[in-house]
Amino acid sequence: MSLFSDPRWSEALAHLPDYLGNHVRVSVTALALGLLVSLPLAIAARNRPLMRGVLLGLASIVQTVPGLALLALFYPLLLALASVSLAWFGFGFSAFGFLPAVLALALYSMLPVLRNTITGLRGVEPSILEAAQGVGMTELQSLVSVELPLALPVMMAGIRTAAVWVIGTATLSTPIGQTSLGNYIFAGLQTQNWVFVLFGCVAAAVLALAVDQLLALIETGIRARSRVRATLGGLGIAALVAATLAPSMARAPSAYVVGAKTFAEQYVLSALIAQRLQAAGLAATTREGLGSNVIYQALASGDIDVYVDYSGTLWANQFHHSDIRPRRELLTELKTTLARQKITLSGELGFENAYALVMPRKRAEALGIRTIADLAPHAPTMSMAADYEFFSRPEWMGLQKAYGLKFRAQRQMQPDFMYAAAASGEVDVIAGYTSDGLIAKYDLVVLEDVRHAIPPYDAIVLIAPKRAGDQALQAALRPLLDRIDIADMREANLRAAGGGGASSPDAVARWLWEKIGKR
Repeated sequence: MSLFSDPRWSEALAHLPDYLGNHVRVSVTALALGLLVSLPLAIAARNRPLMRGVLLGLASIVQTVPGLALLALFYPLLLALASVSLAWFGFGFSAFGFLPAVLALALYSMLPVLRNTITGLRGVEPSILEAAQGVGMTELQSLVSVELPLALPVMMAGIRTAAVWVIGTATLSTPIGQTSLGNYIFAGLQTQNWVFVLFGCVAAAVLALAVDQLLALIETGIRARSRVRATLGGLGIAALVAATLAPSMARAPSAYVVGAKTFAEQYVLSALIAQRLQAAGLAATTREGLGSNVIYQALASGDIDVYVDYSGTLWANQFHHSDIRPRRELLTELKTTLARQKITLSGELGFENAYALVMPRKRAEALGIRTIADLAPHAPTMSMAADYEFFSRPEWMGLQKAYGLKFRAQRQMQPDFMYAAAASGEVDVIAGYTSDGLIAKYDLVVLEDVRHAIPPYDAIVLIAPKRAGDQALQAALRPLLDRIDIADMREANLRAAGGGGASSPDAVARWLWEKIGKR
């Protein structure tokens, strides 16, 4: 089979109108907002040294903040503002997806626009300005008729840089709920679908290059005083925006939004739920790659309608309980707590996906390690790897307290890469997931938590407050409840991670339904 006959290419193409249209929408809006703010500020600061220094300094500081962090920081800020707005003025707004992405990207666009606009205006020859004053021009007339036209080529260079930065950074907006070309990259990394990763990177690069070249045509037209070139560049930009936005704007919005976190199992389960909703005649789409806190808040505020969470995650992280309850007792208490927030715990899927300490089977047998208690004396000579959030989670604190664990080194990495790192000896122990099929693939062993430091992690379906009485949604979800066992979920996760051949989350979800639909 040739590379381009891989079915994942056709699947990637099928997503392109949605991902590209949303990517262009958020990029264009952010760039327009950035220009709207930056250009007047730059003009006002051109002859004010203190104001110039403050503006450029602040814009430079923004550039030092990693793009993903800047995007993530806007979500809780807007969430708090939305709550205040609702309490004080009686209306709120969505802090999910589009708005935080636009605001963060607009900030990112400001430095090159400010710097180049100020440089261009400051670079106008004093003699030309004196001549303008000599013929009786006011300061405003001189700015509009002399300074801006002469500075425009330099300003356009800054706008080109800002446009490329915004388009590239927009791929990082997926974790806060904004659909973009980054959906390819995040989904591809989590499911080891390198076709998606490559497709997303190439699509974003082509879009950035196309916009840059069209802006370059406008810039050269201005420099050469060629209205034809400048007009062609402008028309090209307008045509590109229209062509990418038309398909997504023409499509009717989905009635239900299914959320997913940032790992393969969640991609499979969100696809499965969406497919079941569609089979029941309900329009549905997925919003993937969301962090644990972001996805819960998105559900609570109605930005997504349904998603799968885990009882232990909610118990320890969302509601900050430090005690470990028996499974049934924990689920009962959790259901009551969620009901107070008008969130419906629809039911359990039938399997548990708990955090667990995992190591290569041969190494564990050689050292006589079967439990975490057995591991503790060896830990100071070992290295450990975990996902990006584990070492800041209560579960890790609980393990340290219960077993006195202290490792020689702690590393964070992409979840799927951890298993290969453990199998190859790059790390000695990892914080894995009990439903992950990669444990069997790499011949790893789960160490028993004999002191019960980690809470139960039953997979549960949560429904947003606005859908609490939605009987059609409940009926579509009911065939999934208590039907997925751990063996089937491990096999599904292995398939989604590329085990036994390339399978997309959609394809794995169909396979999983065939398995559980027969029961």
